[in-house]
Amino acid sequence: MGQLRFDDRVVIVTGAGGNYPSLGRVYATLFAQRGAKVVVNDLGVGPDGRGIQRAHADVVAQELVDAGGEAIANTDTVATEEGAQAVVQAAIDTWGRVDAIVNNAGVAPLAEFDEISSLDIRRTVEVHLMGNIWMCHVAWPHMQAAGYGRIVNITSAAQTGGRYLTIYGAAKAGISGLAYSLAIEGEAHGIKVNTLGPAALTTATTHMNDPSKFLTLFENNYHAEQVAPAVAYLAHEECAVSGRYFEAGAGRVWNRYFCDTAGYTNAELTIEDVRDNLETILDRAGAQPMADPIESSKATEYAFRPKPYQPA
Repeated sequence: MGQLRFDDRVVIVTGAGGNYPSLGRVYATLFAQRGAKVVVNDLGVGPDGRGIQRAHADVVAQELVDAGGEAIANTDTVATEEGAQAVVQAAIDTWGRVDAIVNNAGVAPLAEFDEISSLDIRRTVEVHLMGNIWMCHVAWPHMQAAGYGRIVNITSAAQTGGRYLTIYGAAKAGISGLAYSLAIEGEAHGIKVNTLGPAALTTATTHMNDPSKFLTLFENNYHAEQVAPAVAYLAHEECAVSGRYFEAGAGRVWNRYFCDTAGYTNAELTIEDVRDNLETILDRAGAQPMADPIESSKATEYAFRPKPYQPA
């Protein structure tokens, strides 16, 4: 089996202009090294959105070109429909197509829920969740027309909960939900959509955290280069899966999924039944993975058939 390459493929990586070690920057570099034409997108405001630690899409793009690759820089925001349109259009205008997108852009102000500002709440949701939605929505018609596409939405383990990460985690959970449904719709068009939660030391990690055992652990064991191969595979034409949530860190790649417990059943369920059988409801022994979203959508007996959509 030969090397997986991206010759003649056009890949957009958002949030790819950060200083090393930046996950987006490392993703873009690997794609370029494997022959992809890369749109290096970054608004430039840095990991906390405040512009204290600037990002430079033009610098990264030039590095890729100097190393023999093909790349252009783009500094539009992904947080608006117009910005996302400009990002995708940059790929279309330059190379006439878009084959894969890595939705990596994001900000992560760390704060307790009772102290985070309204501005930071909006900014976090707009960049992460809406940024993914807009980028996918704008690129979708191009991929549908081509009968091919790969989308990798970068999520986070924070979606299952984390102190100081309430809004960030909520947005990241929305990204995973988006990918599950897009995978179903993309199946008929050759579009694969997956999510990946990376664990790596980055400039964002060091910028927003004080020294701790956590930071030392990441400095010694979790490197961006160990995550990039998993992202690149999910963006490759040989990727055979869709609608999956992966985690990657320290050289390990694994699949994380939901499970259903056996639970408790009573057709005449009462409030007291829930109280009295809570232990049974929560018992994880014998829990089963949730049904595959793509396969479930193909079931005919209980097929979901909405009325024709009327745009607002």
